[in-house]
Amino acid sequence: MTQMNADKGYNPDVLSCIANLSSDEVFTPPALVNRMLDQLPAELWRDKNATFLDPGCKSGVFLREIAKRLDKGLEAQIPDRQKRMNHIFKRQLFGLAITELTSLLSRRSVYCSKTANGKYSVCGEFDNPQGNIRFERVEHTWENGRCRHCGASREAYDRGDELETHAYQFIHPESLEEIFKMKFDVIIGNPPYQMGSDGGTRDIPIYNKFVEQAKKLNPRFLSMIIPSRWMAGGLGLAEFRQHMLEDRRIRKLVDYPAASELFPGVEVKGGICYFLWDRDNEGECAVTTVRGQDVVGPVDRNLGEFDVFIRDSHALEILRKVRRKHELSIIEILSVDKEFGWTSNFDGFQNTERPGDLPLYYIRKMKRGVGYIARKSVNKSERLIDTWKVLVPEAFNGGDGVPHQIMGKPLIAPSPSVCTQSFLFFYVSSSAEAESFQSYYKTRFFRFLVSLRKITQHATRSTYTWVPQQVWDRKWTDEDLYKKYKLTQEDIAFIESRVKPMADDASAEPDDGGEADDE
Repeated sequence: MTQMNADKGYNPDVLSCIANLSSDEVFTPPALVNRMLDQLPAELWRDKNATFLDPGCKSGVFLREIAKRLDKGLEAQIPDRQKRMNHIFKRQLFGLAITELTSLLSRRSVYCSKTANGKYSVCGEFDNPQGNIRFERVEHTWENGRCRHCGASREAYDRGDELETHAYQFIHPESLEEIFKMKFDVIIGNPPYQMGSDGGTRDIPIYNKFVEQAKKLNPRFLSMIIPSRWMAGGLGLAEFRQHMLEDRRIRKLVDYPAASELFPGVEVKGGICYFLWDRDNEGECAVTTVRGQDVVGPVDRNLGEFDVFIRDSHALEILRKVRRKHELSIIEILSVDKEFGWTSNFDGFQNTERPGDLPLYYIRKMKRGVGYIARKSVNKSERLIDTWKVLVPEAFNGGDGVPHQIMGKPLIAPSPSVCTQSFLFFYVSSSAEAESFQSYYKTRFFRFLVSLRKITQHATRSTYTWVPQQVWDRKWTDEDLYKKYKLTQEDIAFIESRVKPMADDASAEPDDGGEADDE
């Protein structure tokens, strides 16, 4: 610290500066922790019997900030400072560290000593070095190549005693209550988000397992920071999403579509959110959406209104206007994933056309290409070969900023044609209909409705569910659609603040072309 900073009383919090250790060890800034703690009832800080558990300790910041509040709140009941500290740390605060290193860091933050019973520990009642911040090496339970508890790949994580197993204690024991042999009033934390899979390209979410395990312990309150992708997507999260949306005990939800606003330098596709679950108080959820300085809410919402969660209340009102017409969904003319049976890395085609060959459209290394394949080689969905198609990339990133393009640019494929998994396609009967559909796809209106169900780079078939069909006899414009659905100037301004125009040239645009990560 420089003399200038010292003169100004500059006293930085080391936990606001600490670097992340790995993708599953994203440290939580103290300011964010305190925003979460502010959601809890104020009377908790005056309750000397209230117990708190952080099930995924990394830096100890949650327990440290809770201790500060209890220290102040219990001052009248336990006037002696040392007795108060002993009581808080011995009887009220508990944690499970995710690695041996984070256990030491957490104890240093909470007890001011890497050992709870050390000379410099602020608590004088522990007779063991771990105190109430536990870490025990846990092994995965392998079944058919995966861990029965967390789904980790044996190939990736069965790697000997010299490395961390990343078998997190909170989601692995058969009877979690045996660890501390007690009930908790509050479970709060920022759990690990994912585990790498066999090839390292499709990470397996595990934050959902922390939430589910915490609910099983039946605390009075549960609050966690988790990726927002559960709201509309995520590998294997369909059941978790349903349970979250139907759970009327989730009373507060704060959503950040850009994760970097909470964790600078950390990329979490789809954003980050935190919530408050109140066991004894069911009702609607107060939802707040934060985009930079633009804060919408809190707005009371029924999380279970649809099968996915619409993040913005104004977007919800626009969707309701569109759905009042009860029109057929565009997915009635949309292909399924791998419609012709070929994955994105399929290479069983020729680069030169032979008589009778079909054009085969693909994406490789983020570049679109056309190969050729014999018609007899197509063994799936042959009925769609001779349709006119509007091909759309299954994956498109484009970053987190707004306004956003939302979707990759379309490509008309004349009849006959086929494609790999890199593309979904809409199928119609003629060139004129394909041109009409393409004009509809390019509108901000179309892409806005898709965005309500698209929370990551992937746009699977269900992502298009809320887009209504039109008649394919004209060039569609946003003005036509705004008028048809009676959108107000405020509605239009909102859509155009979120979705940018789509240019005509698709040749220079990179595509992600990856496999779908959900459904």
